[in-house]
Amino acid sequence: MKENDFPAPPIPPCSTGEGLPCAPISWANSGDAWSWRVGTRINNAAGFYSDGNDFAVVAADTSAVHSILVHKSNEDKIMILDSHKLIAASGESGDRVQFTEYIQKNVALYQFRNGIPLTTAAAANFTRGELATALRKNPYFVNILLAGYDKETGPSLYYIDYIATLHKVDKGAFGYGSYFSLAMMDRHYHSGMTVEEAIDLVDKCIMEIRSRLVVAPPNFVIKIVDKDGAREYAWRESVKDAAVASA
Repeated sequence: MKENDFPAPPIPPCSTGEGLPCAPISWANSGDAWSWRVGTRINNAAGFYSDGNDFAVVAADTSAVHSILVHKSNEDKIMILDSHKLIAASGESGDRVQFTEYIQKNVALYQFRNGIPLTTAAAANFTRGELATALRKNPYFVNILLAGYDKETGPSLYYIDYIATLHKVDKGAFGYGSYFSLAMMDRHYHSGMTVEEAIDLVDKCIMEIRSRLVVAPPNFVIKIVDKDGAREYAWRESVKDAAVASA
């Protein structure tokens, strides 16, 4: 049999020509691709942890947007998953809220049934598994940074994207702002940072996003998790939501 006797595999419908199929039309949120990309990528979040001082810090913008419209500027996109875990998510607003609440309730259910909480690694793998299960059914368009603190292992940070890729990282970011915040963290991050140094680095990332990004969100929330638990640390606000005038 000659090499040419083997027929080339058919190119899937709606393919780029490289054998990579496009997303099915029946997928949820498969409408205007441009508005989906803007709605997804404009969300910015960054996080990192310190080995020397045993804490992890996560920051995210607080703008709720659709296409070119800003609906609100005080949306908290960092959920306290349990007493010692934080989950920051970006993406379509409905997917982001529904999926993070689903993960939060299932983490609480596990602790209720078994009497012990999930470790940060276990919670990250559970989250990744749920995204992978949904990927070929009704996918969630969410990207996640999951930070936590465990007594045995200390702080940790996991990056999980919308196609269920999971990585344990020292530092991570997503959104258009990641182009700048990752560069700042590459320059200034080190594993033994103090809380003051970490917050100063977060502020550097925020200022870089505000000064460099044409669609920069004005407000950010910063949260921290350590041996004392997960909690809100501070807000960085440059725009206040205007009060709605009564009719």
